[in-house]
Amino acid sequence: MYKQHGESFTPMKTYQPFHSRFDPCRPIGKKYYSTPPHLYLGFQPPGLKQFPAQEALLRGTLWEFLYDYYENPYESKRRTTE
Repeated sequence: MYKQHGESFTPMKTYQPFHSRFDPCRPIGKKYYSTPPHLYLGFQPPGLKQFPAQEALLRGTLWEFLYDYYENPYESKRRTTE
């Protein structure tokens, strides 16, 4: 359903910043960023399932389809180094 340049939709994306051989600092490695689901929706179809009012306030959106849990990709790295 969500295809762009042969890839399927993923909420977590990665990139590797350019590192010159003349750069005195060590390479950063992979960087991560999250993309919200509304970017891939196009328009909001009628009749989307809704959260109850109190839960919607806690989650930050009324519609279940637009809720996106943020999982910190650096958290697992932090746990393995401690």
